[in-house]
Amino acid sequence: MSTKFQVTFDCADAGKLAEFWATALGRQLQPPPEGFESWQDWCEKNDVEYDPGHMSAVIDPEGIQPRLLFIRVPEPKASKNRVHLDLEVSAGPPATAEERIPAIEAKAKRLEEIGATRVGMKEEFGGAWLVMLDPEGNEFCVV
Repeated sequence: MSTKFQVTFDCADAGKLAEFWATALGRQLQPPPEGFESWQDWCEKNDVEYDPGHMSAVIDPEGIQPRLLFIRVPEPKASKNRVHLDLEVSAGPPATAEERIPAIEAKAKRLEEIGATRVGMKEEFGGAWLVMLDPEGNEFCVV
């Protein structure tokens, strides 16, 4: 039996980074528990200080893909990610790198409009991918 998992990002502003990734992936911010109009309402009811920058999550509305959790930490990002997301937007094999690049470039342009930064295109092993940074400098690839 497989194990369900989520991907957790340490960050400076959980609310802003979650909004970026929700838009980038076509997902939604996790809604508050049933019976509550907002997370602020839930926090007040449960005597928890409301701070949207402290923690936020992005979910797949269909419930298929893993949840992304964003948690504020005090220390800044210090080095290259050891794990990163690959956003699969091109046809992949058997398409050639040349055939994949237009889809990669189109997605990259939309991501730059919402705060991503382009690092550079890589072409190896018959494939092509674009390395990018999210608004807090976390590396990810568009493939």
